Amino acid sequence: AIIGQRNVNMESLYDYGTRAGFWRLHRLLTSKDIPCTVFAVGMALERNQEACQAMVTAGNWEVASHGYRWWDYQNIDEQTEREHIHRTVQIHKDMIGKRPVGMYQGKPNSNTRKLVVEEGGFLYDSDSYADDLPYWTLDYGTQPHLIVPYTLSENDMKFASPNGFSHGGEFSRYLKD
Repeated sequence: AIIGQRNVNMESLYDYGTRAGFWRLHRLLTSKDIPCTVFAVGMALERNQEACQAMVTAGNWEVASHGYRWWDYQNIDEQTEREHIHRTVQIHKDMIGKRPVGMYQGKPNSNTRKLVVEEGGFLYDSDSYADDLPYWTLDYGTQPHLIVPYTLSENDMKFASPNGFSHGGEFSRYLKD
């Protein structure tokens, strides 16, 4: 992180997504009536009303929570994280018309899952890489909580590391196999 100043390169990365990338994927998926899950950051939803409307009108898209901000919550105090989870749920209600049923904070801490369960209303969270199949936990209350593990193997993150795929055709072939 750059403390006290803007990170122009990082801003341009997110600008690409909202300006072009999202819309290309939206056209592709809706033209083929392919359902998808979008992990959406609450603040991004607030700032992209047109994209929110497009996700809603797609009809078969799940808009899951990716937290309020794209922060590393490792050193964020419990009360702030609790407020962020609550706030992003409210943003989903306001912008999407319903609360999210899935949560992927992305950079959680030891309190995150407890706070997600405490907030209630989530069917699952994806803040785990511990398996390749969904599983249940009773560690955070009396009701089972579903964990749908996140994976980096079927993710565009493959293009961000030198050991990833070098072009889209390789990635497509991998997904089909």
